[in-house]
Amino acid sequence: MHSIRNKLTALAAIGAAALGGAALANAATSGTSTTSSGSAAQTNQAPPPHRDPALGGHQANGKTETLLTGDTATKVEAAAKAKVPGGTIERVETDADTGSPYEAHIVKADGSEVIVYVDAGFNVTGTGTMGPRGAMPPR
Repeated sequence: MHSIRNKLTALAAIGAAALGGAALANAATSGTSTTSSGSAAQTNQAPPPHRDPALGGHQANGKTETLLTGDTATKVEAAAKAKVPGGTIERVETDADTGSPYEAHIVKADGSEVIVYVDAGFNVTGTGTMGPRGAMPPR
């Protein structure tokens, strides 16, 4: 009787170890493992892919910004380039954040970013400097 009980106990222990080992193996291959370096832990996980800002599509105030094309895009680009000479236009799009219908995102020669706001008559109504990605610039 002791022999059967001992065998059952041994089988239960082996089964529990197998389940625990499988759980550890799964955790190790899930990409969320961490390593310790000094007092800070670092993850080995790749950062999430960043959305291409050239695609437009920012949402605010119940509106989705869309990229401009054709004559409208050309006129908004011209107004923005006149305001920020030497900059590189990243994109021109409708504006969902302010009262201007259009905006141009420009990267200046020093690497800083600026948004030029343009009205329906293609006049510059203001500018804003970009803060951290996704932050609303001051108006």
